[in-house]
Amino acid sequence: MDLSELIKPEGIIANLRANSKKQALQELAEKAAPICGESDRDIFDTLLQRERLGSTGVGNGIAIPHGKMTSLTNLYGLFARLEKPIEFDSLDDQPVDLIFVLLAPEGAGADHLKALAKIARLLRNSDVASKLRATTDADALYALLTQPIAPVSAS
Repeated sequence: MDLSELIKPEGIIANLRANSKKQALQELAEKAAPICGESDRDIFDTLLQRERLGSTGVGNGIAIPHGKMTSLTNLYGLFARLEKPIEFDSLDDQPVDLIFVLLAPEGAGADHLKALAKIARLLRNSDVASKLRATTDADALYALLTQPIAPVSAS
């Protein structure tokens, strides 16, 4: 699965202003609504329910909030680079400044997990994360997220 199948240029937020995790999720839900055809309230509730199970802040300033919705027929992704890091109850207790939201259909078990793994692998690549943090242009962020990443070779 290529990330360009998940995320479209309109799903990129280059400078998200948010002061809290809740506010960031609300802003992202509002941005996701017209992209996936769901109400921002339903998207927000879905993301919040998942956060109640445990934070999706995976460490190193990265969060991957995600959830499944019965009415979706496709996977949808959004990416936000925050203007300033926010507290996200991350596994490493570090604030978050890169957020990738994944919304999936209720029955998308394996596809959902594969997409999450691909997103996590990409964002854990320190070169990619550094470039994402240094870029404030939405088109450049989209290009970084959708470019093929060469596998790391063992020397």
